[in-house]
Amino acid sequence: MSVNLIFKIAAVGILVSVLSQVLKHSGRDEEAFLTSLAGLLLVLFWILPYINQLFESIKELFSL
Repeated sequence: MSVNLIFKIAAVGILVSVLSQVLKHSGRDEEAFLTSLAGLLLVLFWILPYINQLFESIKELFSL
């Protein structure tokens, strides 16, 4: 896993939290929830290959 991915995840987290707070204070709670959900899905799609690689490594480890 590269350090760039960690910085990307942190940047998305900061951006989503700021946008969510701005939307909540303006009375748009539904849009704030959707923004948080979109940020979560974006990060999940970024780390999905690493999770798959982890499961493959565990599978190889126990299949010896």
